[in-house]
Amino acid sequence: MPSTTTAWEELVTSALLGTDRRPLASGAGRGPIALLDAAALHTLRRRAGLRPAAAAARPGTAPADPRPPLPPAARRRLAQLLADRSASSSAGGRRGAAPDLTELIPQWLAAADLRGFRAPASLLPPLLDAARARTDLRPQALAFAGPRGLWLAGLNPEWKFALRGSPGSSLLPDPTDADAVHRLWEEGLFAERVALLGAVRAHDPGGALALLTSTWPTERAEDRLMFLDSLRAGLSAADEPFLEQALSDRSRNVRATAAELLSALPESALARRMAARASSCVNPDLTAGAATVAVEAPHECDAAMQRDGVVAVPPSGRGERSWWLGQLVEATPLSVWPTRFGGRTAREIVALPVADGWGEELHAAWCRAAVRQRDPQWARALLGAPSLPPSNGPGTASLAERSKLLATLPGAERAAWVADFVAAHGLSEAFQLLGVCPVPWAEPLGRSVVDALDIAREAGSYPWSFSGVMGLAERCLNPAEADRLEVLTTTPDEPEDASPGAAGYWSEAFRRLVSTLRLRAAMDAELEAEIA
Repeated sequence: MPSTTTAWEELVTSALLGTDRRPLASGAGRGPIALLDAAALHTLRRRAGLRPAAAAARPGTAPADPRPPLPPAARRRLAQLLADRSASSSAGGRRGAAPDLTELIPQWLAAADLRGFRAPASLLPPLLDAARARTDLRPQALAFAGPRGLWLAGLNPEWKFALRGSPGSSLLPDPTDADAVHRLWEEGLFAERVALLGAVRAHDPGGALALLTSTWPTERAEDRLMFLDSLRAGLSAADEPFLEQALSDRSRNVRATAAELLSALPESALARRMAARASSCVNPDLTAGAATVAVEAPHECDAAMQRDGVVAVPPSGRGERSWWLGQLVEATPLSVWPTRFGGRTAREIVALPVADGWGEELHAAWCRAAVRQRDPQWARALLGAPSLPPSNGPGTASLAERSKLLATLPGAERAAWVADFVAAHGLSEAFQLLGVCPVPWAEPLGRSVVDALDIAREAGSYPWSFSGVMGLAERCLNPAEADRLEVLTTTPDEPEDASPGAAGYWSEAFRRLVSTLRLRAAMDAELEAEIA
């Protein structure tokens, strides 16, 4: 009699080829029904013959979480949000006027974390599933899940991402426990070591630097790059000697990152070297009648420049000299230029004419320097007035670069600038700028966005092109604006030149906006409720 394994393999072959081409062995019957009967018999025999495996060790007790529990209504809301996430992942089609609950999960988690609530034990599995599916949820979801969430993640390989941890994770050793820190640094997985370095860096920047130095020569290039990037937090002059040594690293990416970090330290030797090079290239023109900026781009990229992070070969389509000039100016402390230009302010320097067509390149490099050095004075000068068209601004026409400049300004100033930009230019070019404004939007910004949407609706504009801004408004408008927006939920008569169906779409979109804002207000109230 053939063995169970052989018989099973024969059944699989017959199932794949078909019983006509590969009949069953004599006595087993013929046709697909006989095949299924035989498969059922063998399956039962194989299962009945299994011997019980040795019991696994019982997991340890879940750690305590001293945070207060959620109010009952907030707990029910979280369950609804997480359930809707699972249901909507396979749904498609038009959204209608109902709020998108999935997009409200980050806001709910941020509000719950701010109030210091602990996650309900029964909702930890769907919460970890949500964080596994969406990396943007992970920091807030893991903070809310707390020590019990990390304990639970250790029992399920699908939640392994949570074990990679973050600074402050309960799975990392205490930064003051030198032996445990050293052991994990020597033996841990790469992700654990990155998290450990961040945790130690937050507690003791010098200790983190010593830890990194101890194994630096033996690390892989890609690992050295990630470890080096962790020095951005708490960067100080104490890091300069190590970063100067990293300028000679065998990896080009490591050298470039070290140079970038050093250029963010205005008093570093690299910053002084870059300032000397840039000052020889950019000067006030003393021969012209009116003040102008004269530019003489570098004629070569020598070995010393390359060691300091200047990339010699430009991207396709870029000239060598302009490429080198931009890198020198970007790495030069902005404090150099007022002295270089006779005490002029940043705004006055940016307003000066630049000779020989170098203005766009020079201003773009100043923009990158302002972002790197987090200099709000230069950011204001390079942004210019929000009423100016982007193509006529003093700095750069790139909305991505403008967003980075805005991020250096205080939140209220940022929102006011974008509100004036939207009022002057509408929403077609404002999406990236809105994304850097604090949430909820301040009243002037919210009003400016709603007014621009209403103008687009009245003009019969193609409505689907504003869906991104409408989605931002649902998440970022102050919920108190809901009553004022109610008037926009009606369906107006369509102008003759409007896009077909536009009026109905606008009405539906505004109904969804109003209902989402009211839902957000209800969520906040539920989190503020007293626990009986």
